[in-house]
Amino acid sequence: MSEHHTAVVVNAPVHQVYSLFTHFNDFPKFMSFVKEVTYYDEQRSHWVAQIMGTHEWDAVNEGWIPDRQIAWRSTSGLENRGRVEFSPAGENRTVVDVYLSYTPPAGVLGELVDRAGVDSRFDETLQRDLEHFAQMVEQAPPSALDPMESHYLFHSESVIAKGTITRQQKESMAHDPMMAAQALEQRDATIRQQAAQQKQAAEQQQAERKQQIARQQQAEAEQEQALLQQAEQDRQQAQQQADAEAEHPAVEDTPHPVYDTLGGRNASMPGTTLGDRDARNERFPEYSKDPMLARAPVPGPGNTPDVSGTEIESPWSTAIRGKQPENLQESEQQEPPSSEEERK
Repeated sequence: MSEHHTAVVVNAPVHQVYSLFTHFNDFPKFMSFVKEVTYYDEQRSHWVAQIMGTHEWDAVNEGWIPDRQIAWRSTSGLENRGRVEFSPAGENRTVVDVYLSYTPPAGVLGELVDRAGVDSRFDETLQRDLEHFAQMVEQAPPSALDPMESHYLFHSESVIAKGTITRQQKESMAHDPMMAAQALEQRDATIRQQAAQQKQAAEQQQAERKQQIARQQQAEAEQEQALLQQAEQDRQQAQQQADAEAEHPAVEDTPHPVYDTLGGRNASMPGTTLGDRDARNERFPEYSKDPMLARAPVPGPGNTPDVSGTEIESPWSTAIRGKQPENLQESEQQEPPSSEEERK
């Protein structure tokens, strides 16, 4: 048997994908090689497909698991069987895996033809039809469980669009209320109306995007203009300040010998009543000449006492030797008593 497998991801919940795929009689509306699927009853169906020519078979359903799997096998005609698995890939995503196997017709010749390239062409066709199914589901309303509610039906590659469906398929669709002429006309009107609404919404969104871009560009231009104006104002102010400084040059400030030097008291602080302002008192008239003499005026000529013949006692003498008698000679004349006198 010739075995084939293909898969597709559908952007819809598992239950919706499962429900839409089980409409076998709607396969000709979106598939390119299934020309007819008509029902005998709830379990049996008749198929006509274009696979290496036109072939027919009857099939029976088997192995159905709701929202997980459907399967079938042929009971007459082209020997084949199939299985479709539905796996959730997220809240609104479903992976559809299709497994098909069939016995090529015409015995050994059919097998040789299948090996010559029919397998690859069938895989491509099956993959393309599965992608048509995914688009059909995605363009249907979120709650749609009937393929007729999708806008993607009857696309250009479907057998209905090509007009290659069988007479039985036409009769089956004629009994479908949703395939009546009035229903199809209403469906087309709804599709056109929704397409117009989508177009209008897209145009409105594009216009809003253009307006937003224009507002953003205007805001950027205004900001740039404001920056230029501010730069011009700063330049003018700097020029005015430079002109004023050139017209009235600053007077160089001479440092104060006490307050503006490293050796002065409170050099970085202004003078206060209780601070260094007392250095400017009249009792220190020479304060500005020499900071080291600012607290004690130098005696003038004639006021200096003659101390050339006067012996000046060191201020540390008393602390070191203690207090001495005023008459050092008298103290030297008073000798200490001898030991014999002390015994007497």
